[in-house]
Amino acid sequence: MLKFLTIFTTLTVAAIIFIVPPVQGLGNLAKIIYFHIPTAWVSVIAFFCSAFFAAKFLKSQELKFDKLSAKSAKLGFIFVLLATISGAIFSKLTWGAYWNWDPRQTTIFVLILIYGAYLTLRSAVTDEKIRAKVSAVYSLLSVLTVPFLVFIIPRMYFSLHPEPILNQAGKLEMDTEILIILIAALVDTTIIFIYLLRQKAM
Repeated sequence: MLKFLTIFTTLTVAAIIFIVPPVQGLGNLAKIIYFHIPTAWVSVIAFFCSAFFAAKFLKSQELKFDKLSAKSAKLGFIFVLLATISGAIFSKLTWGAYWNWDPRQTTIFVLILIYGAYLTLRSAVTDEKIRAKVSAVYSLLSVLTVPFLVFIIPRMYFSLHPEPILNQAGKLEMDTEILIILIAALVDTTIIFIYLLRQKAM
């Protein structure tokens, strides 16, 4: 899998560098969105995976599911940080400031706090079984906030953030060639998450 992932990632990065055209006013720096969108996407997947494995643990009481839940949450936290950092860089390029508490920036900050608290909670509880149960409940409650913080609340207020790929009119405003490359980046980042999740040491 690693060999395939390496080749696929190399081809995806090459396509972003050499095929995606520069954006007027931002040049090639705007290509950071091909990193920002996939990392944000995968963070959502990771948080839902964490909740899924948490539910599996509560049902089976098997600690392997607790470990998978914790690993998913940790990866999700890393990916959401990467999405936030890349978004801040893009914000600086387009708005002139790294951070201005735009609705999307605010909700992603809240999401970081929620899952940062999850990781803190796990490190604070020493008993393995108690930690697993408390973490599982926390994960299931936390994931309920994800759709609201990522998809719903940001659309309820005016935002400087560009329209999502699928805009409010339900139309795709992107050239087919560029959309294919973005989808490739999404798939590639998702496979990276799956690969990391399957690693024993995390």
